[in-house]
Amino acid sequence: MQQVYINQLSDYAGEEVTLRGWLYNMRSSGKLLFPQLRDGTGVVQCVVFKKGVSEELWDSLKNLGQESALSVHGTVRPDERAPGGFELDVNGAQVFQAVEGFPITPKEHGTEFLMDHRHLWLRSRRQHAILKVRHTVVNAVRDFLNHDGFTLCDAPVLTPAACEGTTTLFEVDYFDDEKAYLTQSGQLYNEATAAALGKVYCFGPTFRAERSKTRRHLTEFWMVEPEMSFATLDDVMDLCERFLSHIAARVLDERGEELKVLERDRSKLESVVPPFPRLPYDEAVKILQEGHERGELENRFEWGGDFGAPDEAYISSRYDRPLMVHRYPAAVKAFYMARDPERSDLALGVDVLAPEGYGEVIGGGERATSLEYLEEQLTAHELPREAFEWYLDLRRYGSVPHAGFGMGIERCVAWMCGIEHVRETIPFPRMLYRIRP
Repeated sequence: MQQVYINQLSDYAGEEVTLRGWLYNMRSSGKLLFPQLRDGTGVVQCVVFKKGVSEELWDSLKNLGQESALSVHGTVRPDERAPGGFELDVNGAQVFQAVEGFPITPKEHGTEFLMDHRHLWLRSRRQHAILKVRHTVVNAVRDFLNHDGFTLCDAPVLTPAACEGTTTLFEVDYFDDEKAYLTQSGQLYNEATAAALGKVYCFGPTFRAERSKTRRHLTEFWMVEPEMSFATLDDVMDLCERFLSHIAARVLDERGEELKVLERDRSKLESVVPPFPRLPYDEAVKILQEGHERGELENRFEWGGDFGAPDEAYISSRYDRPLMVHRYPAAVKAFYMARDPERSDLALGVDVLAPEGYGEVIGGGERATSLEYLEEQLTAHELPREAFEWYLDLRRYGSVPHAGFGMGIERCVAWMCGIEHVRETIPFPRMLYRIRP
């Protein structure tokens, strides 16, 4: 009897097959058992007639607990009422392990309990759906960049110095009493590979030692960072539009069932199409100040500050698609950001704010090309000159306008899924007070 997966059952209607998986749920009705089996590709309801199996097998199936491991054999039967449109009429089974007392039951559990049992919580239908969406987002990211002429050049995880703020670094002991740091970003290394290959991206784990407990923060997360030589801020904004609209379209196309499980409003993702509105920072500040004057915002926002989550949510609520806020004050942006030639107090940077209050999903912009300017910036930010000599070489030998951005995968997945907290978007989240399991 052929062993198949649940998502293949439509190809085997009327045939006998074997499924292997775990017991998701069990119902009984007199002389009928209705075990639901999951195998990672889906969930199917099986039907066991008492007269169709041995008494020994009936008794072993009847008493199985949630997450028991088994294989079932039977005939695939179309049924429009069944999830996935098929059921399995069982004529045989083999139990690999009978489970008792699985900790996560259909009753309500607190968040801390579920996070403590994250290794088991992953088996639930909701978590399964979220991680399937994540899989599609990651594939969409790679496919888009690969087909758009970018070359994958992954950056190191261990770095000799900060890329951005020095207060959010995880320090580790290296050899011979030297200190190293877990990467905050592959940004600087991207600039080196872009000078060699033109259009590049890195994609991997990044680390931020922020003592933050908000729903949008993790201490370890995955970030994709494309970089382009001979590119400007406008090129970055054009790329952001095409990039995010491609991701949303792929999720809509491939994850319809998962979006149903998550009760996601598809129309919100269908609106993610170019063009995205482009709003200068100055205008965004006016919107916030007017909102305060109308009593819609508690605190008055002053020019020169960086936006907090409430500010981003308020501004982006005016639009049904991502909003690109550009030309922030240079003081709130990274040392390597280029200045606006028409206003030296502004950086040629952009933050892409997702609608529905999801806030910044992309941050990027144009990089400074002047050796002298970067030397001044290193001094102003009190960064060790020797650790950045290699970076300064990029301005000594063939410096050109170049630009790029970074996108955190977890924030993007949370937005695609319509869920509140990024902790559910990665299999094993690392947060301020959580490093287990």
